[in-house]
Amino acid sequence: QVQLVESGGGLVQPGGSLRLSCAASGSIFSFYAMGWYRQAPGKQRELVAAITSGGRINYGDSVKGRFTISRDDAKNTVYLQMNSLKPEDTAVYYCNVYPPPLSDSWGQGTQVTVSS
Repeated sequence: QVQLVESGGGLVQPGGSLRLSCAASGSIFSFYAMGWYRQAPGKQRELVAAITSGGRINYGDSVKGRFTISRDDAKNTVYLQMNSLKPEDTAVYYCNVYPPPLSDSWGQGTQVTVSS
């Protein structure tokens, strides 16, 4: 089955930008709806954005107008462009299929810290 590796996180100042990447191991990637999720300490994991195999997109309310999800099926990769970052965006960001699995099949994610 598909294996996913997140990258691109880091420390950024408020108002800054980051681009996250999620690389999938298998060519089956193009058949899956994919999502970016995030989890801050003490909080539940939440959906940030999702994109279907047909290109239909939805965003969490807190990131609408600031984040953009995209996918490159030829590269088995999904991206999350994050602009106008706020301290409340600080979290570990994960990629996975959408809807997310009920199992504990989550990777290590990539840390995004927004702080001055």
